[in-house]
Amino acid sequence: ADGKPDLSGIWKADSMRYNDNLLPPGTDAPMLPWAAEVYKHRVETMGYERPMTYCMPHGVPDAFTPPMPFKMIQTPGETIVLFEEFHKYRQIHTDGRKQPEDPDPAWYGYSVGRWEGDTFVVETKGFNDKGWLDTNGHPVTDALHVIERYTRKDFGHMDVAITIDDPKAYTRPWTVIEPAVYQPDTELIEYICEENNKDPQHIVGK
Repeated sequence: ADGKPDLSGIWKADSMRYNDNLLPPGTDAPMLPWAAEVYKHRVETMGYERPMTYCMPHGVPDAFTPPMPFKMIQTPGETIVLFEEFHKYRQIHTDGRKQPEDPDPAWYGYSVGRWEGDTFVVETKGFNDKGWLDTNGHPVTDALHVIERYTRKDFGHMDVAITIDDPKAYTRPWTVIEPAVYQPDTELIEYICEENNKDPQHIVGK
């Protein structure tokens, strides 16, 4: 109705290739030395300390990389993203507001969106420093600024260009493009992480 593409519907990453490592094969993130050491440790330990071990959220952009789908609900003043995994949600404000000066640190940060032509641009700040960018464990800090650009190429395909800007962990901003595929005639299903988690205090280190 407003002349912009409708991104509403259920989507899923087109493959799992970005789940373990957000970057394409053969490329490395421009990490600062301390971040490189943290990442090396997480890779060598196969990511056993990752947040999802404790049923914690994936964060941004990691939440888009698992094989589980996500649902976008587009309204004039806000776009909502519902994640099947962990039953989490994300709010992207599109009513013209600015980023808050002092947001409460959060796993998904604080997101505001706008349209640039047919591309939906989302800027997110206000993260805590607990998230990982991917399963391998590219680290983040509270200075993380994520810029996402959603472009619906045709009915069934959408490219999400993700720029990571975290000057406390990386020497410069860097960008990856993650394709998503529309999932027609389906629904999100219930996902309860803790349902069969009988002994969470002993999971790590086994």
